[in-house]
Amino acid sequence: MKRKLYVILGLISLFILFILIRFFIFERPNQQGRIKVLSSPTAGVFLDNVPMGKTPFESKVAPGEYMVKLIPEGEDSKTVSWEGKVTVYANTLTFISRELGTSDLTSAGEILTVTKMEQKPDGETGEVSVVTEPAGSIVFLDNDEKGIAPLVLKDVPAGEHELAVFLPGFFRRTQKIHVDKGHVVVANFKLALDKTHKTLEQELTENQKEASESAETTDNEGSEDTTSASTSASSADTLTILDTPTGFLNVRDEPSTAGTQIDQVSPGDEYEYTDERNGWYKIKLTDGEEGWVSGTYVEVNE
Repeated sequence: MKRKLYVILGLISLFILFILIRFFIFERPNQQGRIKVLSSPTAGVFLDNVPMGKTPFESKVAPGEYMVKLIPEGEDSKTVSWEGKVTVYANTLTFISRELGTSDLTSAGEILTVTKMEQKPDGETGEVSVVTEPAGSIVFLDNDEKGIAPLVLKDVPAGEHELAVFLPGFFRRTQKIHVDKGHVVVANFKLALDKTHKTLEQELTENQKEASESAETTDNEGSEDTTSASTSASSADTLTILDTPTGFLNVRDEPSTAGTQIDQVSPGDEYEYTDERNGWYKIKLTDGEEGWVSGTYVEVNE
């Protein structure tokens, strides 16, 4: 009789141990985070190269770092894909929103994550950390200008807020955020290039061109020599792409290797250039856009 009792007690103990291991060790229900992904247009969602579905997507996942990839669906083959690394924290939401354009320059979006502050605040406040691409964007919180990104906003009252960033030449990004006491909202914004925006240099160039055309129209007394000299002076400066170790030369949006690649050109091709800065040349591409190439691999034509 005692032996049967011991067997029953042993089975009960094993069952209780199984429940404890399953619910408190393996599943750890209180140690999961959430990830939410939105995109325009609709895109397939991959976490660490594993297909998870399509946007809009939301799921509980274990805390940690994930490589997220979005591949546009449908027939619009001109829309580029996106991928980036995000961190998911326990009991918080990681939010990803992307607007996929025809290139990285015309794509935009934001990644929002929430973490605990290193030190507890004195009142009902939290923090907001803002990073933008490109850097140097103006940061607004509830329509109040706060400074230039990268920027950390301290003593932000807990509750709902409107966070926005803006940089001349790029489209403004606005996002609703919720600040919890003792937590930091980390906001990473990617801005899309506004191709309709004209810089001061471009406006001055256009004004000078209009003034020149107007003067040429009204001036009918110029000699042949003057006309010839004017034609020679207005001829475009050109350069030729030289051989490179890779067989092509990257075109970037800024005169630096830190600039974003927007195109590639081939050795032997000839382009008109409009500016030279720190050993980089600004060339006009075949589609009308402009970009910078390193002077190391170009030859200026005389």
